[in-house]
Amino acid sequence: MSSTQGTSVRSTWVGPLIATVVTLPAALLAYVIGGLTPMACDACNGAEAEHFTRRFDTAFTLLQVGLLASLALLLVSWGLPQTEQNVARRRVFSVLAPSIVVFSALLFAGMVPSPS
Repeated sequence: MSSTQGTSVRSTWVGPLIATVVTLPAALLAYVIGGLTPMACDACNGAEAEHFTRRFDTAFTLLQVGLLASLALLLVSWGLPQTEQNVARRRVFSVLAPSIVVFSALLFAGMVPSPS
């Protein structure tokens, strides 16, 4: 590794690669589970179904926004130049991408009411 700023640094692709391998399958799984969640309230009717639908719509929208944000963070981690100045930034974005997926999934799970 060179100590001059602005020079290319080898192996800065490792963080974004690991983040991609973790984030994309996790995001797909969260999206599929989120999409299948309304089946939990198939037997609901009346006020309970209306309440579930309102909460689900809001939660699913937030889940989608979170998954898009994690995709944007992945793109930023790959798009930053491979210079010594950006090594820390690339690592931060690489860690944030899967973290946002987990946070979004937990937020979604906490917002969707369980049918009784």
